[in-house]
Order: sequence, then structure tokens, then C-alpha cells
Amino acid sequence: MIRVGVVGGTGYTGVELLRLLLRHPAISLELITSRGEAGRRVDDLFPSLFGVSDLCFTDPAEADYTQCDVVFFATPHNVAMGEVPALLAQGVRVVDLSADFRLRDVAVWQQWYGETHAAPALCETAVYGLPETHRDAIRSAQLVACPGCYPTAVQLGFLPLLEAGIVDPSSLIASCGSGVSGAGRQAKLGGLLTEAGESFAAYGVAGHRHLPEMEQGLGGMTDQPVKLTFVPHLVPMSRGIHATLFATLTAGDVDLQRLYEDRFADEPSVLVLAAGAHPATRNVRGANTCQLAVARPQGRDTVVVMSVIDNLVKGAAGQAVQAMNLMFGQPESAGLEGIALAP
Repeated sequence: MIRVGVVGGTGYTGVELLRLLLRHPAISLELITSRGEAGRRVDDLFPSLFGVSDLCFTDPAEADYTQCDVVFFATPHNVAMGEVPALLAQGVRVVDLSADFRLRDVAVWQQWYGETHAAPALCETAVYGLPETHRDAIRSAQLVACPGCYPTAVQLGFLPLLEAGIVDPSSLIASCGSGVSGAGRQAKLGGLLTEAGESFAAYGVAGHRHLPEMEQGLGGMTDQPVKLTFVPHLVPMSRGIHATLFATLTAGDVDLQRLYEDRFADEPSVLVLAAGAHPATRNVRGANTCQLAVARPQGRDTVVVMSVIDNLVKGAAGQAVQAMNLMFGQPESAGLEGIALAP
């Protein structure tokens, strides 16, 4: 059995991670840490886990991580970078769901997050945890930096186009909408039902922290400079991301449907819909799946890609479990076989 620890299991991503790990056939969940909830039963805080786990939250100061083969960090940024070096020195492998190690360029990270990075050397050695592009490296990784939710949907959507070199990488556009759980479990004015309900609004238009991560990942798919215009929106739903992506074709005679179907034919977590179909967030709710559709409206030179994921699953916890499976030689979809919820 793979012995697992979770740091920070009290947020939406944390409880989603617990939900997936507790039904995984090859893991033993050893500990879950929380300063604020130390000593409290996990199923008391999250009744959805009643009858599934009898664990209590452990104070991080008292946690014995040496009993773990792998530790997940489901924490805000700047937590993992202070604790991961010691874990790696003890031989514990780490899957970090925060943004601490996603960017290779430490100066860029510090610019966007406004603080000094505590473990800059690990930014170079961390493996980016998008299986569809980094599968082999993840298998041998000691530290995996899981992608953000928006970057997952956007990168998977643009991937075939950039790999094939048939679009202008200097004028990519991503217009994306996310459910309110993407903002975390803290009490915030913008997340209140009366504030977010019956409304649709853009935010972070001048600059969003996920932008450099996306440009870094997209840049690795092509040998040309990449420029992305990214506009996120808040959608009044609890889960889900819908990314509508635009790119200018530089090659006219290309079968886009065939391109996408061929690229993702062997990917267990990516499904390409039939020509003319449109994906919807409800169709991936609770599943570790990205659904894609591609179109060329009016036969012009703009290609439109629609990419949907559950931000808490394929956009976070599910993708983290997918990475763990690769790291420990498990079937990639182990513990992730659940079908999307309907309705």
C-alpha cells in the first residue's frame, strides 16, 4: 500500500482530495493536518465522509511524515515551499497542489506573488504535473507541481494546435469561466450567493496569476514565442470551468477534428466530442475528465476550441491523484474511474 499524508485538508480542494484518496484501492491514508482543526474528526467537519474515515486532523507541528511515502499539499501558496525541502530530504515524495513550484523562473514567480520564494532551487527540479505533456517525467519525480485549474483547461485545449504548428502562437485568446469554488472555502464577499448569483462578471483582466503558468506551458508545446490574452469570469455555479479558446490558423488545409481525435486517442482523462457537439461543465462534474470540442466557424481562419473540466477534480485533486498513480506505478486512472454526476 502507498502510505499517504495530506497537508491542509480543510478546503474544497482538500476535501475533494480526501474523497478520491479514501476510495483508492492502493493507498493507506495515514494523516491529515490542520492547525485550526487539530484533534477534530474529519467526518465532523465534512459529514460527506461519515462512515468512510475515522481519522482526526493532526497539528502540523506534531505530524510524523516519515510514515508516508507521499505527501500532498492542498494549501494556499507559500506553505509548501517552506516545508517541502525537509520532506524531500527524508525521502518523502511530494505532490503540491499549490502554485509554489509551477513556475521555473523564480523571478517571475516573485513578481506575480509579491514575495520571496523560500525554496528557489526546487522550482528548477519540480516536474510539472500535467500528465498529457509530462507523463514520463512524472513517473520518476520526487516533487510534482500540479497545474492550476484554468491552466489545465487552456493547455489541453491548445495542445494539438501548437504541437502541429498550425496556429499563430503570438495571438492566442482564452475566455474562461469558473465556478465559485475556485476562489476557495474562505468567507469572501464576492463568493456570497447574493453577490455571485444571477450574475456573470470578468475579473483579473489586467493580469491573473495563472497567466505566466499558461504561457510557460504553452511555450513548451512550440518552438515559437507564445503570447496569450487571458480573461477569467466568475460563473454562479459551485464547480466547473469552461474555456473558450481562439487561435488564428496558419495552415488552411487541416482536419481539425481528426487532429484532436488522434492526439487524445490514448489519453484516459481527455475526451474529444463529435464534430458539431458542444461540451458543458455539467457533463464533467465530479469526474477527472476534460471534454473538448473544436470548430472553425464559417470556414474562416479562426479556430475555436471549447474545453471543460471540473476545477476541483481534473483541475486539482483528481489530477494530483493521477500524478501519484504515475509516480508509484499504479494504473493511471486508479481511484478516478467515477463517471460524471447527472443531473
